[in-house]
Amino acid sequence: MIETINVFDLEGIAVNLISKYKGKPLLLLIYNNDCLGCTGRAIPLAYDFQQMYESIQVIGIHSDFKNREATKENIKNIFTSGENPFPIYIDKHHQVYDQLNAEGTPQWLLINSNGELYRSIFGSQEGAQSRLSYAVETLVENNTL
Repeated sequence: MIETINVFDLEGIAVNLISKYKGKPLLLLIYNNDCLGCTGRAIPLAYDFQQMYESIQVIGIHSDFKNREATKENIKNIFTSGENPFPIYIDKHHQVYDQLNAEGTPQWLLINSNGELYRSIFGSQEGAQSRLSYAVETLVENNTL
């Protein structure tokens, strides 16, 4: 069971995602604005999942790496509307990235309502998208939220 996922909101306030979204299944997308697979494929896919599965909370986590840190403005600038389509948080010094053993960006983490890691999937290309879709559907269908 994951007890804490500590990040910062876009105002710089510390947030524990597990506490904030307690009892709700989470689809976390660990990404970086400089990752073209993240901004071109993963973020639009995360938005699609948010639209298809209301029972799952989609969350973006921008992992900061040296010389690839995020600001509220540059996070919002990747969206044509200028607004975030789902909650986005900042992972300063890539601590959550390291905590959850991300393989790179984008990294998808599906956490059930009990705070247990159900699946971790790296990538944004077709194979990763298929694995992720199957994992989300299975979680929803089995009522293991």
